[in-house]
Amino acid sequence: MNIIDWLKNRGINVNNEKMIKQAFIHSSYAHEHKGRHDNERLEFMGDAVLQLWSSNAIYPLNLSEGKMTRLRAQLVCEKALAIYGRQLHLNDYLLLGSGEEKTGGRDKDAIIADMVEAFLGALFLDQGMNAVDNILTEVITPRLAHPEDVGVMHDYKTKLQEYVQADSRRTVKYELVSESGPSNAPEFVMNVVVDGLVLGTGKGPSKKQAEQNAARNAFEKMAK
Repeated sequence: MNIIDWLKNRGINVNNEKMIKQAFIHSSYAHEHKGRHDNERLEFMGDAVLQLWSSNAIYPLNLSEGKMTRLRAQLVCEKALAIYGRQLHLNDYLLLGSGEEKTGGRDKDAIIADMVEAFLGALFLDQGMNAVDNILTEVITPRLAHPEDVGVMHDYKTKLQEYVQADSRRTVKYELVSESGPSNAPEFVMNVVVDGLVLGTGKGPSKKQAEQNAARNAFEKMAK
C-alpha cells in the first residue's frame, strides 16, 4: 500500500498525487535521484497549518494565554510530531537516500517530524483543512482531554518564552546562522534573538533541535 491508498482508506481522494508523494521525499533521496524535489518547501507550509489547527483546537479549553502557548508547543514539538508519525505509520512511506537509510534515518525524530509537517502542508494545499483535521483529530485530539497530562516534552523554547514574557511582551525569534555537512548528516546553527540581541546559540542535526539547544543556552544564561 502506498500513501495514496492510505489516504483513500480514510476517505480522502487526492487531486495532486505527485505533491502528496513529494512530502515523503527526504533531501538525501532527492540528492541521489536528480529531478526529484524534496519536501522542505511543503514542510514550511505544514508548520503554519499545524500551528493554526492546534491553536483552533486549544482555544476552546479556556486556558490562559501562557498555558495555551505552552500546550501548543508541547503538542507540535519535534518529539511529539515524531510520535504522531510513528503512530500513523507514515514513516513507512519515507523515501531516503541509501546512506540515510543505512544509518537509521527512517526512525530519526527530526526526519519523521519534518515529514509529518510536509505531509500536512501538501494535504492542506490539495484538500484544505478538513483533510488535515481527519489526520490530526486522531493523534492530537485525544491528548486534549487532559491537557495537564500532555507533557510530551517541556521544551526549552517554551521555558525561554515564558521567562522572557514574565515581565514584558518581548518577542523571541530564531535565526539560521549556518547549515553545513552532507545531506545524511547535516548540522544547523541557530541563534535565539530577543529585541535584536542574540541571547543564545545552538547546534543540531535539524533546525528544530538547533533551536532547542539555542533556547537552552539562552535560558541557562538568563536564569543564573
